[in-house]
Amino acid sequence: MDNNHQIIITKRDRLLRAWENSMELVRDFQNYAQETQDDNNISKVFADYAKEEGTHASKFRELLHECQDKIIGQPYTTEL
Repeated sequence: MDNNHQIIITKRDRLLRAWENSMELVRDFQNYAQETQDDNNISKVFADYAKEEGTHASKFRELLHECQDKIIGQPYTTEL
């Protein structure tokens, strides 16, 4: 196989995927907490996990921005 046609997965790619997965888990756990409100113990566990996973997602997002800043050479912004 020609090396010119290899797919390169970068640190940024991995951070983006981890952030997206983490955000999906937050949404899932929040939904599970709502769906299990008839059992406070279970609902609380899901709500707690959603909060903890939100912390992970926030860290991944921070690292993703730092990585992008290095790539583009300036702080990331969404302003047009």
